[in-house]
Parts: sequence; C-alpha cells; structure tokens
Amino acid sequence: MLLSARDGLLVVVDMQARLVPVLSDPDHVQARVQFLLRAAGQLQVPVVASEQYPKGLGPTVPEVADYLPEGAVVEKMTFSAMREPAFREALEARAAGRRQAVVCGAETHVCVLQTAAELQAAGYATTLVADAVGSRRENDRIAGLDRLRDLGCQIATSEMVVFEWLERAGTDAFRRLAPLIK
Repeated sequence: MLLSARDGLLVVVDMQARLVPVLSDPDHVQARVQFLLRAAGQLQVPVVASEQYPKGLGPTVPEVADYLPEGAVVEKMTFSAMREPAFREALEARAAGRRQAVVCGAETHVCVLQTAAELQAAGYATTLVADAVGSRRENDRIAGLDRLRDLGCQIATSEMVVFEWLERAGTDAFRRLAPLIK
C-alpha cells in the first residue's frame, strides 16, 4: 500500500526538550521530523502531537514546535498516546476519516512503539518513519522498528513518505517541497 496525502495523518510523539538531546542521533531525527512537518503543512496532511509529562520532560523542542499546527499538541501521562482520551479525541477530529497514520518521534522502543501498535490495532494503516524516530540506544531503536514490523506496521523513510504523499513531479506542491529534498 502506498501512502496518500488525502488519506494520511502525521503523528509526532514526544519530541521534547529532555528527550531529544539524549537520542542516539538527535540532530538527524529532529531534522527528519521537521521535514515531515513541513511537507504535511504543504500537502494539508493533518498533524497531532504528544508530550509525555511536559512538567518533567519539558515542552516540544522549538525546532519541531515551530512547524506544528496550532492546537496540535496533547499532553499525556500514558506511554501510548492512544490511551490518553484527549489524544484520541484530537486524532479523530483531525483525521476526519483518514486511516493512514505516519508516526515519528521519540523514543522508538517506548512511546512510539506503544502508540503505533495501538494505532494499528485501532484500524489505522500505520507507517513508522525509520529516520524520524530515535532512542537513546540504537539497538533499542532497531528492536522497536523490528517489533512494529512484526505487529503489522510498515516501515519507511521520510523521503519515501513525502514522495508517496506527492505522487508526481511537476505540481506546485512538488516545486514548493523540492528545495527541502536533499
């Protein structure tokens, strides 16, 4: 199944001030999440984001927060954002019937894994963005992605996602996003 901007939504998990700096490759993950957010904005793909206990882990990092739509962030205490009623409500309201969830964020083996697994179980065709998820240890990131694949989720890269959302070259959207593709 290819991804479609018309049927997709982007889920950004816990890209927070005390989590991002300790990821095994924080700058790369942050840049790839930002790339996805910029593409989602250009292609009208809805976005919902979570923050795990922001009082302790801080807010979403500015490099990501600057590209989030207003009202997209939901606070949570559960590791799976899907177990937070406010997140589910925001997801359903923003999704408006869209059934492809593209998931990025931190940490792959904890909150990303649990959120993605429960999105998949709830009937969303769920895709993890391998270069836009991170963990403190690379082996945890890899194990998280492997487990999610075993649970039926798709694994893609940020460029795969964006090119599938775009569908074709020569469009206004393609021209706007082309400078971001390096």
